[in-house]
Amino acid sequence: MSNEPSPDPTPSRAARIGGDGGLPPSEEPLARHLLPDSAQVGPDGRLRVGGVDLVDLADEVGTPVFVYDEAHLRARCAEAVRAFGPGVAYATKAFLCKAMARLAVDEGMSLDVSTSGELGTALAAGVPGAKLVLHGNNKSDAEIAAAMASGASRIVVDSFDEIERLGRLVGSTRPPGIPAQPVMVRVTPGVEAHTHEYVMTGQEDSKFGFSLASGAAAEALDTLRAMAGVELVGVHAHIGSQIFLLDAFEREVAAL
Repeated sequence: MSNEPSPDPTPSRAARIGGDGGLPPSEEPLARHLLPDSAQVGPDGRLRVGGVDLVDLADEVGTPVFVYDEAHLRARCAEAVRAFGPGVAYATKAFLCKAMARLAVDEGMSLDVSTSGELGTALAAGVPGAKLVLHGNNKSDAEIAAAMASGASRIVVDSFDEIERLGRLVGSTRPPGIPAQPVMVRVTPGVEAHTHEYVMTGQEDSKFGFSLASGAAAEALDTLRAMAGVELVGVHAHIGSQIFLLDAFEREVAAL
């Protein structure tokens, strides 16, 4: 019995390098920057963001402290809307306060919320329900009902249990004048992305979504099409976090 690790079926980076010494275009790392666009290190060696000296800021308010550059955030939100259209949503799990919610919506984005706290913060910021998307694989009845009552533009369903509960709630919670609650189905595309196994979410054994390969996704779609009070508007997939190569996203799109 050997205790050697099983070979990784994914080709190594070196094996994927082409004859010119570079990676295929689809596997080139995405451009990424660790600091905001306005970040500068002055002749004194001190970092400034948006013209603010961070050493002075730390002296003033103490540490640790989170510092966000509003101009940078607005530019990235606007860039996403230009690239993907008005349906693109800011994932509030990244960072959320009322000012951040208003900023993202001001720049044309919707907000992706997955807890009652996130939903409540967005509503307290004055974000209309039409700009909210309810996500998550462990939604409570109260969270589903609150999202519907707010007029949420989409609810992304993640399990058969959630579909059953949605069917019970939709008749009593949907706001007057809204004929049907728009819903999407989260599917598992069977794509293993180049990232840490703890943040991979698109593989077949993922706890998220409905498997395409097993037929569960098709069953979920059929169930929602036949359900009164809901409108099936699309499918959704998420394959992981901290992914810097394009090939996994191309395979995800192909699967969808």
